[in-house]
Amino acid sequence: MGVTKQLISPGDGATKAKAGDNITMEYTGVLQNADGSRGKQFDSSVGRGDFNTSIGTDRVIKGWDEGILSVDGGMTLGEKATLTITGDYAYGDRGFPGLIPPNATLIFDVQLKAINGKRAPGL
Repeated sequence: MGVTKQLISPGDGATKAKAGDNITMEYTGVLQNADGSRGKQFDSSVGRGDFNTSIGTDRVIKGWDEGILSVDGGMTLGEKATLTITGDYAYGDRGFPGLIPPNATLIFDVQLKAINGKRAPGL
């Protein structure tokens, strides 16, 4: 239960977000099917604009806080990864009516584009 991270492309290897930092990221979220495959997309910032939030302050689901800050050493600036997040670290038994069923495992492709206004080169 919790969060697993699969690296897609590395970041700078040094600059990491800390709890309370403001981050900018791009993401796409899909439901995980019962067989572990990718299911229906339920949200994406692509085409809508980057997502800005404070991280590690309970403003986003627990799986994002942990996936960005601590899983496998945390993400570094510019890193792109896939986070697979079990329901207890996402929306739990309430789900998100109309989009996410109760206790659903979610898959997010995320890229950490900026930390406290410092942008990754080329992003």
